Amino acid sequence: MDDIIANSDDIVRRNRPGTKSKVMNEWPDLDFEDMDSILCVQQLIQQRIKKDPSDVQAIITPPPSQDEDVWKYEHIRQFCQELNGLAVLLQTECNPPSCPQMMATEQWIYLCAAHKTPKECPAIDYTRHTLDGAAVLLNSNKYFSSRVTIKDASVAKLASVCRRLYRIFSHAFYHHRSQFDAFETETFLCERFTAFVKRYELMTGESLIVTLNNMNDVNSDSIES
Repeated sequence: MDDIIANSDDIVRRNRPGTKSKVMNEWPDLDFEDMDSILCVQQLIQQRIKKDPSDVQAIITPPPSQDEDVWKYEHIRQFCQELNGLAVLLQTECNPPSCPQMMATEQWIYLCAAHKTPKECPAIDYTRHTLDGAAVLLNSNKYFSSRVTIKDASVAKLASVCRRLYRIFSHAFYHHRSQFDAFETETFLCERFTAFVKRYELMTGESLIVTLNNMNDVNSDSIES
């Protein structure tokens, strides 16, 4: 506790220089009502993940009276942050020669929207472009100028972000299963993402093609952008 407690009875909720990795972020939980920052929703989500990443329903369930649009927005920001970890793992074997197209099953080929005209892109480049594009959008002052309220026109963009992020999971699942399993065993991120988009109807069931924890598989031929 010496790493997180100052020379008083106050709890210091930050990692001091020199803090050992095994005790990082090991401060007591704070009730949502006691969080007084404009980043309180993000703080709550991360606190729940730290407590038990496998309890996906607890993580995605909003506190009473919480604005639903802000809740969805903050979760998608968190998904983007964590997906960077999967992207790093994929780089060990996902490259343009091995994965020249962004694919899931043989029936699903995804077009990269980062280009002026959507086109096929190596899977690892598609992953980077998608995460970069999502970060730019979610941090845009034009569309998301506040962490407290979200404009209706901006909320409409969240489903498109989710659809593209999910393709990273699906490619990893079908083409880099060992990396996917190692990442998922530790983070439960795909399980949480799927539960989240189902709960808030941000994706259709036919698009959820990762067969994890009784999720439905889809075998229809499709090319998407």
